[in-house]
Amino acid sequence: MLFNADHDEPRRVLQKFIASDINPHVDEWEKAGIFPAHELFKKLGDLGFLGLNKPVEYGGQGLDYSYALMMAEELGNINCGGVPMAIGVQTDMATPALAKFGSDELRKEFLAPSISGDFVACIGVSEPGAGSDVASIKTTAKSDGDDYVISGGKMWITNGTQADWICLLCNTGDGPAHRNKSLICVPMKSKGVSIARKLDKMGMHSSDTAQIHFDEVRVPKRNRIGEEGAGFTYQMVQFQEERLWGAAACIKAHERTIQNTIDYTRDRKAFGRPLLDNQVIHFKLAELQTEVELLRSLVYRAAEALVAGEDVTQLATMAKLRAGRLGRELPDACLQYWGGMGFMNETLVSRSYRDSRLTSIGGGADEVMLGILCKMMGTLPGGKK
Repeated sequence: MLFNADHDEPRRVLQKFIASDINPHVDEWEKAGIFPAHELFKKLGDLGFLGLNKPVEYGGQGLDYSYALMMAEELGNINCGGVPMAIGVQTDMATPALAKFGSDELRKEFLAPSISGDFVACIGVSEPGAGSDVASIKTTAKSDGDDYVISGGKMWITNGTQADWICLLCNTGDGPAHRNKSLICVPMKSKGVSIARKLDKMGMHSSDTAQIHFDEVRVPKRNRIGEEGAGFTYQMVQFQEERLWGAAACIKAHERTIQNTIDYTRDRKAFGRPLLDNQVIHFKLAELQTEVELLRSLVYRAAEALVAGEDVTQLATMAKLRAGRLGRELPDACLQYWGGMGFMNETLVSRSYRDSRLTSIGGGADEVMLGILCKMMGTLPGGKK
């Protein structure tokens, strides 16, 4: 069983924190196009939620992945997608490789303050010409004595305008694309790092997203995570937690959208009776609730395998794919039953419609997930039969 009584207290504390310190401010943050990351992350750090499964030597709780999954699922209770995503970047996207492969010195410098909430982290993989095609990134880190000199740019960087450091994937050699990359911790205040612009997005409005330029940024080689040239492999490992987190964070958010739609269609009358009495509506909502439960089962199975130390590439990829598809189907179906109110920005179903669309894109598009699965199944053209 993935969860037990030991998960109850941290779950209750997190639910209370979301209700008191996050949801009352979400509408304000959505309008502002940003939320106070340092303030919020410090509170989460003080409560121990930014390092549930991180090493105790650096301020983490040292718990297994089931606690991180519990947190991801509970973040779905936040009344938007942007804030949960920003938190997920801190806990499950920018720091897993550092926690697993970083030197003791590097983890003290970057991981410990990220766990305490004193640092805001971001992850720099995607570029204007290389989103899901990670192997094609152009950002380079040239060797110069004991330093790297970094030039290039990154795109669609969550937390980018507020971050203290970026976990940067860049080319550190001229060899094969899968063996010439490294992950490097780069302080965002380094000379030559600039925020080109804060991006204007369709959804996830409360999360700041940036385009970042690196103009001959000098950082010491000791800032490299693990071995030189192993960055692509480390990032693929890091992606598994990111994709599983993304799927888990959808579960309660989708359940909330369904329940809000039930409440609205029960109260809203058309042609003399509640909208919910129409079979097409209550049947569809039952189907959608079933799909959410199937997603939960897949996510839990993958998490159990991860806790057991198994390779979860296939299951995490499937969970990410299904979550993305459901994130397009479920809010769209529910919004339709809200009629004109569903088209209003003031309704949560409208926000869900905008925010959920990213799940099929971020962390690897649906088509990339399908390619990974087909490769594992041996069905790609020219692959093993």
